[in-house]
Amino acid sequence: MFQAVFSLPLWAVVLVLNTWLVGFALAGAWTFRRWVLPRLDIGDEADLFYGAAVMQSAMMLYALVAALTAVSVWNRYSEAAEVVSGEATAIARMWRDLGSYPQPERQAMQDSLRAYTVQVIDVAWPLHRKGKTPREGVVLINRLQEQLYAYKPAAATQGILHAEALAAYNNLVVNRNKRLDAADDALPGVMWFVLLPGAMGCVALSFFFRIRDARYQYILAGGLASFVAMVLFVIVALDHPFRGVMSISPESYELIRDQLMRP
Repeated sequence: MFQAVFSLPLWAVVLVLNTWLVGFALAGAWTFRRWVLPRLDIGDEADLFYGAAVMQSAMMLYALVAALTAVSVWNRYSEAAEVVSGEATAIARMWRDLGSYPQPERQAMQDSLRAYTVQVIDVAWPLHRKGKTPREGVVLINRLQEQLYAYKPAAATQGILHAEALAAYNNLVVNRNKRLDAADDALPGVMWFVLLPGAMGCVALSFFFRIRDARYQYILAGGLASFVAMVLFVIVALDHPFRGVMSISPESYELIRDQLMRP
């Protein structure tokens, strides 16, 4: 159920998180004022000081966990973007290296590389955005490898160029494997059991203060809940690098296909 949130538009994610947490804050504050606080003997400075200290400690701990999680998610998102750029760069480099091969080997290898690039754009990326792992590309990448290994350079200069093409191919394979791994990478489920109930717990601690004006308490509780919801929004938006509106696009591959691989 929660996985469906990652496919929603950003405005819908903001709306869902704020509705859930701000709604909980307002309903909880009203419930506590009506039913809980009248039954608790809270009033002197020691009670208020202790309540404030507990709430501050909980908020600091939750803020630390949320901040570290947001930084970790952003780093993982940036690494996935670098992997995509690295794979696209390897494809472009290899395409140029193959341009120096004699015919008919050059045409056959470039056709295989073009087919792989098109497969990444038209097949792999839609599967990434659905949270699935593409498997068709391995056939194309293996065919290209067979063609490279079967080629025998006839001169020393051709051998140097062939070595460069093999290096680009190996770099392509490494970045492809990293991309497939990054597509399945996400926060462990146990972290969401800390982040989501933790957000509600931090907001709930603010209910234990006797505020004379109910409107004032509702504004503060709702504002606190909204700020926490926006932190969760950042984590949700960046948790899956290849899903949702913030997902990494295949633009790097499309530029190579449209500009470098034109017939």
